[in-house]
Amino acid sequence: MFQFRKPRNELELILRNGNKRTPSIPDEMFTYCPSCKKAILTDELADNANICSHCGYHFYINARMRIHLTVDKDSFTELDSEMQSINVIGFPGYEMKLQSAKLASSENEAVITGICTIAGVRCAIFVMEGKFMMGSMGTVVGEKITRLFETATEQKLPVVGFTVSGGARMQEGILSLMQMAKTNGAVSRHGKSRLLYIAVLTNPTTGGVTASFAMAGDIILSEPDALICFAGPRVIAQTTSQKLPSGFQKAEFLLQKGFIDAIVRRDELRNVIGKLLMMHS
Repeated sequence: MFQFRKPRNELELILRNGNKRTPSIPDEMFTYCPSCKKAILTDELADNANICSHCGYHFYINARMRIHLTVDKDSFTELDSEMQSINVIGFPGYEMKLQSAKLASSENEAVITGICTIAGVRCAIFVMEGKFMMGSMGTVVGEKITRLFETATEQKLPVVGFTVSGGARMQEGILSLMQMAKTNGAVSRHGKSRLLYIAVLTNPTTGGVTASFAMAGDIILSEPDALICFAGPRVIAQTTSQKLPSGFQKAEFLLQKGFIDAIVRRDELRNVIGKLLMMHS
């Protein structure tokens, strides 16, 4: 009697299945890839550096995980961790946004800086945090990165930097835009000391960050399919009223045009960075 109609309750479902309950699989066990639409075991994804095993899509990872995947074990010492932004120009609601960003990211700011070793080579490192106001660059982000380059210059260390950002932080107005010149000045002084700077661009790297320290590396690497631009493709298309080429402003397109030096999968980055550091040390 249950054969041609949908069960109305759990009892009917049990009777239809011969008293065998349908196994329940928690949603948390699987993650669905937005690129190939296939289900991946969440534990398997974590073991694979958050890369889809089917199509190679790179899922977002936070700054602490990126440090864990990159530096030698127990070698990272954080710098300036206590620095936090304030509402320097009195922008309405900025304090609430900062508080929400801290809760969302579990970080005090949109960048983590420190000293570490990679493949046994001592270096300075900064990693931007996308969940803190989209990795936007305000006065504290600019100050922390500037201080890191100054420390690296004094101690004659190479710098490795991972970028992910929506650009300059609008809530800090012109002061956020000033960080472009400030960070580039520190990068320039570091370079004049004949020290290496490796920039690793991840998805997305845009706006004022792209127009400053992100593209100032001696060697510029990128993860696959990363969006790298100043103004986004939709803005450019609307402004120019032209159809843009396929994959415009993606890492693969920029590699063809010579804007970046190589595209490296996340699970290979540590080895590649380590070899580059050893070659230049």
